[in-house]
Amino acid sequence: MSTGKEAQIFIDGEAGTTGLQIRERLANLPGVAVPSIDPALRKDNDARKEMLRKADLVVLCLPDDAAREAVAMCEELGDDGPRILDASTAHRTSGGWVYGFPELSAGQAEAVRTAKRVANPGCYPTAANLAIAPLVKAGLVDRSFGIICDAKSGVSGAGRKPSLKTSFCEVAENFSAYSILDHRHVPEVLMNSGLDEDEFSFTAQLIPIDRGILETIYFRGTEATTAEALLAAYETAYAGFESVRIYNPGQVPDVLAVARTNYCDIGFKYDAKTRRGVIVSVIDNVGKGAAGQAVQNLNLMFGFHHFEGLA
Repeated sequence: MSTGKEAQIFIDGEAGTTGLQIRERLANLPGVAVPSIDPALRKDNDARKEMLRKADLVVLCLPDDAAREAVAMCEELGDDGPRILDASTAHRTSGGWVYGFPELSAGQAEAVRTAKRVANPGCYPTAANLAIAPLVKAGLVDRSFGIICDAKSGVSGAGRKPSLKTSFCEVAENFSAYSILDHRHVPEVLMNSGLDEDEFSFTAQLIPIDRGILETIYFRGTEATTAEALLAAYETAYAGFESVRIYNPGQVPDVLAVARTNYCDIGFKYDAKTRRGVIVSVIDNVGKGAAGQAVQNLNLMFGFHHFEGLA
């Protein structure tokens, strides 16, 4: 591993959407260097191993199977191997990995600082957990009614690899639901929200915009729930985290409010008479939902302020 003053970060899979966006953000971060591998050698394991050996930290922006292979390559290096931040879904619910979501608690942030292996959260779970977790923790949700999350995402959430489903002719002037009742990101939400599977319903939908996620979340409050209590729960949970912006009761954000930023904006409306609540949580799926969250974790892993170089 490097012993120089600059932290050496290797992005394995830097040609993809998330990899490119992470590199762009790291350009604003002092004290780090991001060496590139020759494009002709990106699939050459010997060349990749050499990059891994020189790195202080490797960011995996790869498909799940390739990410697992890269982790095995790092482990072959033993004590000379780098720390790992995995942006794939391969290790988000795995034992031995820290889930890189520092906003969830002070303990979570500290765990990221010292971790050898960090799994970067997914985009849908980021918007959902930031909206849901503080309210469940504060006892402001009547869980017997369940929570419904209606989630819509722009096309960039599928990455840069061409496919029929995300082609212009399929997406333009269209609006479609997918992975109904079995979306791969649901386990992440359950793991961090404090909910059981039978208490959470999630539907993902593809909308014809380039980037952004808007989740409309429906819940019933408890007898103790008020708009003021909901606002206080959010403000307490995210004190010190510039990454989350909370709107006043009755006001809700839209996708343009967070476009090309690393913020999650949350607004809600609550009707005390019926105990019905609606939360709107928005992120840029490429920003806070992927690259921005990765840089937050990198910042913590190197001892920087979590929002260094981000906006």
